[in-house]
Amino acid sequence: MKNRVRKKKPSSLANGTNKKKSRVSLDRDPFFNHDSKRRRQKIDDDDVIDSDETDEEEERRAASDGGEEVEEVGSEFEQETADEKRQRLAKAHLEKLREIARMEQDEEELGDEELDEEEKAGNRDSLVAQMLQQEQLEESGRVRRSIASSIQKPTSVDQFQVLVRHRQPVTAIALSSDDLRGFSASKDGTIVHWDVDSGKSEKYAWPSKETLRSHGAKDPQNSSMKWSKHVLSLAVSSDGRYLATGGLDRHVHLWDTRTRDHIQAFPGHKGPVSDVHFRQGTPQLFSASFDRQIKLWNVEDRSYMQTLFGHQSEIVTIDCLRKERVLTVGRDRTMRLYKVPEESQLVFRAPMASLECACFINNEEFFSGSDDGSVQLWSLTRKKPVYIVKNAHAVFTPSEKLGATDNGITYSGDRRENGCLKPENYCLAAQSWVSSVTVCSNSDLAASGAGNGAVRLWGIESESSRIRFLFELPLVGFVNALAFAKSGRFLLAGVGQEQRLGRWGRIPAARNGVAVQSLKLSE
Repeated sequence: MKNRVRKKKPSSLANGTNKKKSRVSLDRDPFFNHDSKRRRQKIDDDDVIDSDETDEEEERRAASDGGEEVEEVGSEFEQETADEKRQRLAKAHLEKLREIARMEQDEEELGDEELDEEEKAGNRDSLVAQMLQQEQLEESGRVRRSIASSIQKPTSVDQFQVLVRHRQPVTAIALSSDDLRGFSASKDGTIVHWDVDSGKSEKYAWPSKETLRSHGAKDPQNSSMKWSKHVLSLAVSSDGRYLATGGLDRHVHLWDTRTRDHIQAFPGHKGPVSDVHFRQGTPQLFSASFDRQIKLWNVEDRSYMQTLFGHQSEIVTIDCLRKERVLTVGRDRTMRLYKVPEESQLVFRAPMASLECACFINNEEFFSGSDDGSVQLWSLTRKKPVYIVKNAHAVFTPSEKLGATDNGITYSGDRRENGCLKPENYCLAAQSWVSSVTVCSNSDLAASGAGNGAVRLWGIESESSRIRFLFELPLVGFVNALAFAKSGRFLLAGVGQEQRLGRWGRIPAARNGVAVQSLKLSE
C-alpha cells in the first residue's frame, strides 16, 4: 500500500555525499519562541508524492548506502509547534488513562462475561471521563485531596537530609510544577537550580552592570550605594520557562530556566522587593515590596500592567492561585485579599499579633503564621481567624511535654476552643516567629516553620473549621521557606542561621541550605 510522505529537499541523499544533518538551533525551538500564535506552514499538494517506502525504510536505506547518520526517533518532535506539543502530550495522557481504566475494568469484570465489546468500551470511556473530571476539579481547587490522614510519622532515622548547601542563609525556594526541579536563593545573591532526585546543582551568574542597564535596570537612587544582589524571594512559572527573583535592589529580575540567562529587569518599586509569585497557568507575575505596593507584570510581553494599593506598612508575603486574586500580608497587622478584576479588596485583621506569612488553602480559605508563634485558619466569610493554634512554635526546654490531650487541642464543654500547645518557659522570642507556611496543592495538609528546631505538620479540617496537629519534624535553624511536592511525597525547607528579613537572632549550629524530608502515605 502506498504511503504519502513529504518531498524532501535535495540533500546529500540525492548527491550521494556523506554530509550530516544539522541539528535545530535553540532559536527555532518553540520553548524560546515568544509568538504563541505562530502557525505551522501549510504544505502544498505539489510537495506530496507517492512512495512505496516509509520514511523509516528510506532513511535506513540511505544510511546503508551512503553511510549517513540517522537522527534519533525523538528528533521528529523538534520542529513541532507549541500547540502540536500540547496536543501530543494530551493524547499520551489520555492513552495512559485509558490503559488504567482498562486494567480496572478487567479486574471488575472477571466474573462477568455477558457484556459485549461495545458495552465494555463504553464503560471504559465513562471511567476515563470521570478520571479527567476529577483531575480538572483538583487542578482548579474545587475538590480537596485528603492527605493529612494518610501521612505516616517518619522514624528517627528518616529525617531531613541536606540536598543543596549555601554559604549564606537561604531566603527562598521554589519547586517546578512537575516536582523534578528546584530553585533556591540566599542572602549572598546566589541563585541555584538543582535536581530534586540527584541533588545536582547549577548556579545562575549575575550579568554585568552594563548588561543589567540594557535589560532595563536603573541605577541606585544614591550614587554612593552599591548594586545589591541580596535576593529575598523567587518564583517559577507554571510551564517552567521563567524564574523571577526580587531583592534589595528594588527590581524584579526575570531569568530563563533553560539557559540560566538574565532576560529582563523590571524597575518601578521604590523599596526592596519582598516577594514575587506567578499566577497559575498564566504569564502574569505579582510582586510585593516594602514600598507598600503590589505590581502586576506580564513576562511574555515584558511589560508593566497594574499597581495595587492598600497596605499602610511594608508587605512581606504574597500568594495567588489560578484566579485573579492576590493574598498579601503586611507589617500593618492586616492581611488583604485583592480582587483584581473588580478592583476591590477585603481586609483581615490579626488579633494581638503581627502576621509574618500566609498562603492559600483554596479560593475560600487561608493559612497564616504570626510573630507570637501561633498559626491561624481564615475564611473568606469572616474578617477574623476562624481557628488559632497558640504557641505552635514557642521555644521550650526538651524536658517539657505537650500537656494537652488530643494533639494539643483543648475543649470547653461541647464547644471547641482554639488549640494551644502550652509550653511554660520561653527562651528566645525571635526563634518562635512563624517565618514560613505552606499547603500541599489542593489538599488538607499544611506545614509551618520557625527557629525552634522543628517543622510542624497540620491537618486542615474545613468542615469543623479546625487545625489538627499531626507531628513535628526536627530541623535546626530558621526555616525561611517551605514547599510541598504536589503529590505530597516530600517536603522542602530552606534553612539558615539567620532569618530571611533580618538578623534578630542567630543559630550557629544550623547549616545553610535546602533540606528535604520524604513523607510516606498509607494506601
